Amino acid sequence: MANSNPAFARNPAFSSSRSVPPVPTPGELQQHLDLPSATPDQMGRMTYEDTIVKTVLCFGILVATAAVGWFVPLLWIVGGIVAFVLALIIIFKRTPSPALVVAYAATEGLFVGGVSQFYADAFGGGIVPMAVLGTLAVVGATLALFASGKVRASRRATRIFLVIMVGYLAFSLVNLLLMATGVVTTGYFGVRSMEIGNTGIPIGVPLGILVILLAAYSLVLDFDSIQQGVRNGAPRVYGWIGAFGILVTVVWLYLEILRLLALLTGRR
Repeated sequence: MANSNPAFARNPAFSSSRSVPPVPTPGELQQHLDLPSATPDQMGRMTYEDTIVKTVLCFGILVATAAVGWFVPLLWIVGGIVAFVLALIIIFKRTPSPALVVAYAATEGLFVGGVSQFYADAFGGGIVPMAVLGTLAVVGATLALFASGKVRASRRATRIFLVIMVGYLAFSLVNLLLMATGVVTTGYFGVRSMEIGNTGIPIGVPLGILVILLAAYSLVLDFDSIQQGVRNGAPRVYGWIGAFGILVTVVWLYLEILRLLALLTGRR
């Protein structure tokens, strides 16, 4: 039956008349088989290289806006709130949105820059470079161990990780409430600033070391997720989710190292 719509009538794919395709000769068939296979990039699939590019781009944006937050520290409040909302949207959105991930990186940079300026003023300017170097060291070591196969995510380790994380989040919430209500006024970090017995060691020091290890394992989970995405042939756009996950974990790691260094200075 002829279709009066020109969009269909002029397209042979929608024509009612069917023609028998020609049978390829042995030479044509062999020539087709000799063609190189399409790469994942050509097929629009997720690749390590593309995910790395997206991750580097996000960190570049974060560093640029962190410089703005450093010189205008009050922006950390707006940046933190907007970044938190964007993170929730990205997490619960069914399809990845590159624009949202880039916006998250930009607003998170404002937050990181403002917080870093606070630490520099309170504990000395050298604390920020030390935290940056410490973060790079942990990320580099974790990536090297994962790439070599010496460290892998496992179900048992992940269950333990989740249990400890829930406990840490509960502790952080209680500590925040105690500080907000004035029940605990010790130092900048509440219960974390309190000493363990008469040792002179703040509670936050061993806790901070534990949380840094948790953040390192979270990086392992991020790397493992990206590896699974590449193996499963996930659409290329999911590389943005990989970049987002690494960005969140690395920022968390940096803030924990920053706080640990602040506690170790003894000026609590």
